[in-house]
Amino acid sequence: MADRTKVAVIYYSATGTTYQMAQAACEAAGDAGGDVRLRKVRELAPAEAIRSNSGWQAHHLETQDVPEAQLDDLSWADVVIFGTPTRYGVMAAQLKQFIDTTGPLWSQGALVNKVYSAFCTTGTSHGGQEATLLSLFNVFYHWGGIVVTPGYTDTSQFIAGNPYGASHTSNNGEIAPDDIALTATALTARRALEIGTAVKKGLAG
Repeated sequence: MADRTKVAVIYYSATGTTYQMAQAACEAAGDAGGDVRLRKVRELAPAEAIRSNSGWQAHHLETQDVPEAQLDDLSWADVVIFGTPTRYGVMAAQLKQFIDTTGPLWSQGALVNKVYSAFCTTGTSHGGQEATLLSLFNVFYHWGGIVVTPGYTDTSQFIAGNPYGASHTSNNGEIAPDDIALTATALTARRALEIGTAVKKGLAG
């Protein structure tokens, strides 16, 4: 339906941890009435690097049918939720490369007044989760976007503990996202959809 708020969940995942959180975001946004697209960004690593890690190779094959993100996905969306593993406290290169292609949309003002949110994963505890999310927010500020976070808007957040966005520590891929991380991801998606819907209606009025 044309009046449904459009949500693009755009992510990068090597071995599947961030992908699982992206799926949770899609499910929550869809259940809340959003029109949802799941998109992965293009892989930059060479094939031999992927093959050298069995988990990476398995996930690469598992998600080969997930469409790659295009600029049209950003144009289409009212709400954009990014997911990324951390790389030294910032987003993964694969996601950054996609973001670096958005210059034409930015110059046209096509990214303004959309709602943006994010989630992330780390291999180790205190591995730069908050810094990574804040680095993504810097992009959203340049775009003229509206940043929506989970904050402490639900009692579950006092357990999750990250007001900037959902996050999970995977112990280098050994621990899948737990109920705490998935609940925080769902909350992040629902809040982004709620505010995105209100902004869309307000701008249309």
